[in-house]
Amino acid sequence: METARTKYIGDLRTEIVHIHSGSLITTDAPVDNKGKGEYFSPTDMVSSALGSCIFTIMGIAARENGFSIDGSSCKITKIMTENPRKIGEIKIEFDFTGNTYTDKQKKILEYCVKNCPVSRSLNESVFQNVTLKFK
Repeated sequence: METARTKYIGDLRTEIVHIHSGSLITTDAPVDNKGKGEYFSPTDMVSSALGSCIFTIMGIAARENGFSIDGSSCKITKIMTENPRKIGEIKIEFDFTGNTYTDKQKKILEYCVKNCPVSRSLNESVFQNVTLKFK
């Protein structure tokens, strides 16, 4: 089944429609690559997808193990390389300081970092620098 449909709308922008929900995403080239940077760039979306995917897998694991990660957040930093221009590093800092977790729960969350589909799908040349901050 088709997942999404993308249309080039000009001025280095695309519109992506999610087929199942109808949700719309607009992308823009970043300012360091001839764009206006007014929307997520495709590489911003890849970096953000890694954070969202890890959180999703953590949420599933937390639910299955009887605890919550509600209210947690993460900061995502994408670092590009030149020659070739590509994502060289994705730095994600997860913040779980709003809740208290047991050592077992922390281990469960740490396990999720390398076991989400996006993490497994990224080329090994993209360094995934992920940290988890607890109280």
